[in-house]
Amino acid sequence: MTVTGPDFLAVQVADLDRAAAFYETHLGLRRLPAGPPGAVVFDTRPIAFAVRTPLPGTDLAAASPRPGVGVSLWMHADDAQALHDRLVAAGVTIMTPPVDGPFGRTFTLLDPDGYAITLHDGTA
Repeated sequence: MTVTGPDFLAVQVADLDRAAAFYETHLGLRRLPAGPPGAVVFDTRPIAFAVRTPLPGTDLAAASPRPGVGVSLWMHADDAQALHDRLVAAGVTIMTPPVDGPFGRTFTLLDPDGYAITLHDGTA
């Protein structure tokens, strides 16, 4: 048996409604009508993305300095610069400003739980 690669990504969040609203409002993700208990799954491609309540025994408050440090979560956007500008206007924390690189225009933001999300508009 061989693992073929990621086919579902989820981040554990302190407040499920707040996190889901952030991804819907600021990144334009759309919820799927149904998902597993304690999770909001978004209609993303090629891999489904979700926010979920913490697994038993997970203390997000103790995550230092932020949950997900060491994990690189990238998402594709149609126009990274325009999205960046809209996020700045909305007061979203930007970790790294937009730069041009091998994956197009790229920048990194922090979500409400402190996860670093890199957005790019080129081909991965």
